[in-house]
Amino acid sequence: MEALRARTQTVKAAPFSYSAPDSLDEVLALLDRDPDDTKILAGGQSLVPVMAMRLSRFERLVDLQRVAELVGITREDGSVRVAAMTTHAAAGRDAVSAAVPLLAGAAPLIGHDAIRNRGTVGGALAHADPAAEWPAVALALDAELEVAGSGGRRTVAAADFFLGTWTTAVEPTEVLVAARFPVWQGACGFAVEEAARRHGDFAMAGVVCGVQLTDGRVTRAALAHFGVGGTPLRAPEAEAALLGATVDQVDAAEVAALAVRGLDPADDLHASGAQRTRMARALTDRAVRNAIKEASGG
Repeated sequence: MEALRARTQTVKAAPFSYSAPDSLDEVLALLDRDPDDTKILAGGQSLVPVMAMRLSRFERLVDLQRVAELVGITREDGSVRVAAMTTHAAAGRDAVSAAVPLLAGAAPLIGHDAIRNRGTVGGALAHADPAAEWPAVALALDAELEVAGSGGRRTVAAADFFLGTWTTAVEPTEVLVAARFPVWQGACGFAVEEAARRHGDFAMAGVVCGVQLTDGRVTRAALAHFGVGGTPLRAPEAEAALLGATVDQVDAAEVAALAVRGLDPADDLHASGAQRTRMARALTDRAVRNAIKEASGG
């Protein structure tokens, strides 16, 4: 009983101060005071459990939930802009975000209803879990991430944003404020496929795929894996194999084999690296077939 009580007592976050400012300027001012010991709270579906288990601790949390300018989805200059505090659920069902079908395709795979209704797109992107869906969607679509600091705003390409597991290009005194997802035009097809032990669990392997057809030929292709490396990973060799091929010429199995060439996922409690690679190959085969079928009007 004493051992149980001791374990129970440790599953609590270390003491911290809490602020919930009303504006982005206030948020940035708080970060400037002590960036090393301040953490942004953008939904908390990942951060709170980590703090509760004391895997991380911070002196103060700055909650973004009251910053109105960080919520909403708009269509701007050929892209859909998703503000950072927009929830997963809203991103998946919003009429504007429908212009980027991968948003609707990925959202239902994220956790469960409670997580999708509370967790945020910006929080997931900034957390940069390599098994998460949004980073892979951002990478596949060449999304642009808007970052704000007290010195101004800057834009970071998704290819430069994810630096490692739980590590991004956002500096300690900055906040991710939005993601811009390009809108593909014409005959396009998209697919998100993943393998998890249970629905809502993090993916052991997953893939995001997009193709665009012009006169029956692939003129644009995007493939990004998640759950098989320290960051989401593009598959440029497989993308190149798709380009220029007619629908009838596409060999999804061959593309999948090219896509996993060079992958070296680590072993863990859930799956070996070899298992993850086999999953990624099978999922890529399926995603390419489904994306081609959708783009062809099937």
